[in-house]
Order: sequence, then structure tokens, then C-alpha cells
Amino acid sequence: MRSEDGAKRGCFSDDNDQQTRLLAPDQIPPSPSMQHCSDKPTDKLLTLPTVLTLGRVAAVPLLISTFYVDSWWGTTATTSTFIAAAITDWLDGYLARKMRLGSVFGAFLDPVADKLMVAATLVLLCTRPLEVNVFEQVPWLMTVPSIAIIGREITMSAVREWAASQNSKLLEAVAVNNLGKWKTAMQMTALTILLATRDRSLGGSDTLVASGVVLLYISAWLAIWSLIVYMGKIWKVLFR
Repeated sequence: MRSEDGAKRGCFSDDNDQQTRLLAPDQIPPSPSMQHCSDKPTDKLLTLPTVLTLGRVAAVPLLISTFYVDSWWGTTATTSTFIAAAITDWLDGYLARKMRLGSVFGAFLDPVADKLMVAATLVLLCTRPLEVNVFEQVPWLMTVPSIAIIGREITMSAVREWAASQNSKLLEAVAVNNLGKWKTAMQMTALTILLATRDRSLGGSDTLVASGVVLLYISAWLAIWSLIVYMGKIWKVLFR
């Protein structure tokens, strides 16, 4: 999953590189994210980073199936799957940069894998809330940030695909920013905490759950704010 920090940088986040999938390899504009992968993206369909990305896509059904296993090992497997996906997200980015294995197919697939994993996790947590006081008092507590995050990701994907069909100035307008990096960090931490606290051995700790929910709301706010920033940049390009 490509990160907000550019091609193959990891952790379930935005990626400007999906824009390149609409163009032939020799027509790809020199976007900053692809430049970090290599001087020219490879035409190979399967590279090591891409295989890792495919592994994250394959992990989504595993995440869903283990989530509904009502035992300690189900919770452990779900949380471990999510953490492993985050690690491979960073790892494939590292390999793409260091080994110059960035590819057009990988650039397209990476953000798809990110969004599948994050959206699946959010939906799962909404359909089966934790049995703690905070959720009993406010049943929609998880729903609001989940809708905000998923809605933002869908919107940004559409905007970037449109920008990819326009010109290089619009591509630059939707280049990654620091807000996205912070959003990703908050989002990953929040979802890991919320998945882990489903383990009954933690006693359904209200404190841990509350910290996860707070971080999720912060990541949702950063997601919406970064979308506003992107739209502002696009507006300047179109109407200046």
C-alpha cells in the first residue's frame, strides 16, 4: 500500500502514483512519487514489491474471516494480519526505492490494496462494536469517522484519476502532503488499538478503546482537511 510519502512508502494511505495507470509507460509524467521509485518505472508486471502488494490484497479475506472467530486466537490473527499488512506496505516501498523496482502496475495496485484493507477494517469495527461502556452510550461513535475516511478515499481516488487525464499542473496539485502522513500514522495506530482491544484478556479496557477512538477521529479530521487542501490547489490551477 503506497503511503502519503510517495510511491511505495507504506502504511495504508494516499498515493499519487495511481495516476500513472492511465498512461503508457513512456508517457508517464515525471511525478515526484515515481521519481522516488526509479528513474523510469519498469514495464514488468510482477516485481517483488508488487508481489508484496498482492499479498496485502489476499490478506483482506483473511482479516474478515478471522475477525468473526469468537476466541482469543481470532483476535490475535486479525490484529497480526493488519500489522503485517502495514509492515509489508513500508517494506515494498523501501524495496521499490532501493532496488529501483517501481512499476506502473504496482503504482496502480498499491493504493487499491491500501483502501481495501482500511475500508474492510473500518466496516468490520462498525458492524461488531466493542463491548465497552463508550459504545453503549454512543452507538454511532465508530460510524461517523469511518464514513468520513472511506468517503474521503473514494473522492480522492476519483479526483486523482481525473487529474491523471488532464495535465502535469493538476498532477502536481494533488501531490502528497504532510497532512496525509499524519493522517496515516493516526489511522494505523487507531485501527491497531481498536482491533487489539477486542481481546478479552485486556478486559475491554475503556481507556485503550477511548484512545483508539480519539486517534481515529483525529485521522478522520486530517483526512477531510487534506482533501480540502487538495481541492484548494486544484482550484488555483483551474482558475488562476
